[in-house]
Amino acid sequence: MIIDCIIIEDEPLAMERTKGYVHKIPYLNLIGEFNNGLDALAFLKSNQVDLILLDIEMDDLTGIELLKTLENQLKVIITTAYENYALQGYELDIADYLLKPFGFERFLKAIEKIANHFHNKEINEKDYLFVKTEYRMEKISFTDILFIEGMGDYRNIQTPRKKILTLQTFGELEKYLPKDRFIRVHKSYLVSIDKIEFVERSRIKIGDKRIPISDTYKDGFFQRIGFSNGK
Repeated sequence: MIIDCIIIEDEPLAMERTKGYVHKIPYLNLIGEFNNGLDALAFLKSNQVDLILLDIEMDDLTGIELLKTLENQLKVIITTAYENYALQGYELDIADYLLKPFGFERFLKAIEKIANHFHNKEINEKDYLFVKTEYRMEKISFTDILFIEGMGDYRNIQTPRKKILTLQTFGELEKYLPKDRFIRVHKSYLVSIDKIEFVERSRIKIGDKRIPISDTYKDGFFQRIGFSNGK
């Protein structure tokens, strides 16, 4: 995953510091730097950008004025020495608000939040994942997955046609499964919600399989399917 970003900053020292932070993060790709909002706006009209690092108090066009012209899908982190724009910024749906002089740790925290957003969006747009099995990488459609079962060191991904065994952990697999379609119900089971036929006495029926719901995951599961504590 690569996040294309630009910096809009009229203070040379602040620009250099922010550029240095950007270059430390491998998945950030700096495609433009501007010392005024008008040049940045012209660039945005003909270039695709994922993230804007935006100063507020600039000549000709302020950061807030520029924000009001942007499309909603663009992610914006405000970088400013002034606290008084925070409320206005959040009303305009910014991702974060960094007060100068901010350190790299705070900058990284803001960037990771945005990276998680793009990662989840990427997952939700896909309808498959690849898993390591034997000596190959096998492509599995999300719609084919009935459930995933822990079997010692292996995970069995059960589809209507076959079992697919992988050494990948539940945690590794969950990173690539849409959270609105799959849920963990037991330390040894993760199920596809739309493949559930019924739930009875803390057991899930999927095909010929009866899958237990453990106490650890019970509340979260029943809340997900629209019930409280199984009632």
